[in-house]
Amino acid sequence: MKVLVIPDIHLKPFMFKQAAELMERGIAQRAVCLMDIPDDWDKQFNILFYEETYEEAIRFAKKYPDTAWCYGNHDLSYVWRELETGYSTMAAYTVRKKLLDLKEVLPENNPIKYVHRIDNVLFSHAGVAKNFVDLYVPKTKHDDVDTVLDYINNLGKMEMWYDGSPIWLRPQYTDVKMYKSHQFLQVVGHTPMETITKKNNVISCDVFSTYRDGKPIGTKEFLLLDTITWDYSMVNYGNC
Repeated sequence: MKVLVIPDIHLKPFMFKQAAELMERGIAQRAVCLMDIPDDWDKQFNILFYEETYEEAIRFAKKYPDTAWCYGNHDLSYVWRELETGYSTMAAYTVRKKLLDLKEVLPENNPIKYVHRIDNVLFSHAGVAKNFVDLYVPKTKHDDVDTVLDYINNLGKMEMWYDGSPIWLRPQYTDVKMYKSHQFLQVVGHTPMETITKKNNVISCDVFSTYRDGKPIGTKEFLLLDTITWDYSMVNYGNC
């Protein structure tokens, strides 16, 4: 299956508009969004940005209901009331309400999760490490991937709000062993990258981020991935 991956949003509603147009062109059969929808540098008081971004997310979800949505740390910081870089106390009510609105338009069998699986590819905001699975899934279940993901997707704040979880991990900077690294490819956002990069079995695609002064960090390209062959390419909206 060809999948279009929408990485960390951070109050960039144009990303959903571009992704929708790319989907309209038929380049992918399904989309995955790695979320982190709210928060960006110095945007804490611009509530309209929050509202506009969530409205575009909801519009995209209605148009492409089989999109897989993966919770990020910035999304959950509002749900769990945990302070995070860029957290806006002024926008907190808006974020919680709009997140509920987003959840309500999703099909019952396709909720927001920490980790989604499509074929032999795992999609999450930050990545699933082997030691995280060792911590929270009975060893006898480790080879049943769908059972492992069920365990993970039912965890709460106590287990998830730490730097080794699928919303916080940074495999780009360490040699952490990933879950079933020889059998599964993983696609993650969370860590800003200069370009879409594959390291071992992890593709990192957070390339729409910016520095505090607004200067772009990444190439503003979407990842287009074949979940069967693992062939992938970078899609530049303007050149597609």
